[in-house]
Amino acid sequence: MSRQLEKTHAAKTADVAGVSGEHLEQYITRIERMEEEKSELMQDIRDVYLEAKGNGFDARVMRQIVRMRKMDKHDLDEQETMLDLYKQALGMQ
Repeated sequence: MSRQLEKTHAAKTADVAGVSGEHLEQYITRIERMEEEKSELMQDIRDVYLEAKGNGFDARVMRQIVRMRKMDKHDLDEQETMLDLYKQALGMQ
């Protein structure tokens, strides 16, 4: 957001029913900036998956591994046990 636009927004803020318009505007501006950064990061991540796919890797499996690596070991073990159980029940093993 340009400085001029920020000044225009700041000039319009007011304290209403105990809510500081200026303080709220600061939070909103920070969130908007972070949302923009998040969008850029998401695009960068997509680009890395595309690059990996171009080098013969399966992006879907890579995403699954990334999710698994975030998990607590106990939760991961429990999930894998349940998956095996369900696969057995469906005759998939």
